[in-house]
Amino acid sequence: MATTTQARTVLERFPAGAPRGSWPAEEYAAAQRAQGTNARVVMDLSSDQFLVVTDTTTQ
Repeated sequence: MATTTQARTVLERFPAGAPRGSWPAEEYAAAQRAQGTNARVVMDLSSDQFLVVTDTTTQ
């Protein structure tokens, strides 16, 4: 039986304490999506950062 796991590649990091909050991360992710990369924003609580990530499937 084969298992599939999701691996994430971090494209960029933005500090959560920035005055504009997650907006810079959301804008960066939108620009990446416009170029064809399936990017999304997640919050990394341990580092207090917004991460723009893309998912890659590995087997």
